[in-house]
Amino acid sequence: MNSPKMSNWLNKLGFGHARTDQSSIDSSSSAIPQGPDDDLPSPGQQFAQFGAGCFWGVELAYQRVPGVTKNEVGYSQGYVHNPRYEHVCSGTSYHSEIVRVHYDPNECSYESLLYVFWARHDPTTLNRQGNDVGTQYRSGIYFYTPEQEKAALESRDRRQKILNRKIVTEILPAKKFYRAEEYHQQYLAKGGRFGSKQSAEKGCNDPIRCYG
Repeated sequence: MNSPKMSNWLNKLGFGHARTDQSSIDSSSSAIPQGPDDDLPSPGQQFAQFGAGCFWGVELAYQRVPGVTKNEVGYSQGYVHNPRYEHVCSGTSYHSEIVRVHYDPNECSYESLLYVFWARHDPTTLNRQGNDVGTQYRSGIYFYTPEQEKAALESRDRRQKILNRKIVTEILPAKKFYRAEEYHQQYLAKGGRFGSKQSAEKGCNDPIRCYG
């Protein structure tokens, strides 16, 4: 029998699903997870949310962006309160793996964050990035302001003119953010699966090894 840790890795690699203990999910109300992200960024900072497949590599890509001051990986856009990784991997909670980016708009434009988003993944594959398959890996831009929404829609339309396949990225209001378990945070920068740290230095363009 696979251990929970091994099951998580198999699911990350696209094999099988993590077993879900439904009794441990607080599903008393969908109003909380479907409500807006009511956290507040630090003074002078703004939030952005992106889902582009496995959040480990996406987070590292944003860690390298000048003007980005902090990143958190977590879960959003689902229908149950306080999900755990196993629930998200099962697909039953309908959460997306996302990165919440904290950035200084005086040093980093939202458009530059959108550029990283489109460059980082394939927005034409529905609920899939490479071997990662499931609704938690869906492509999404989750906006906090009308200005972010407008910029996201315009960037999608520009990107669509470049691609030969239809973009399936969802562009929706940012909803409640559930910070993922601590071992997921800065996972690749801390060493990843094989204990080999990847650089989070600003401006670094080393290839990102998605699983470490």
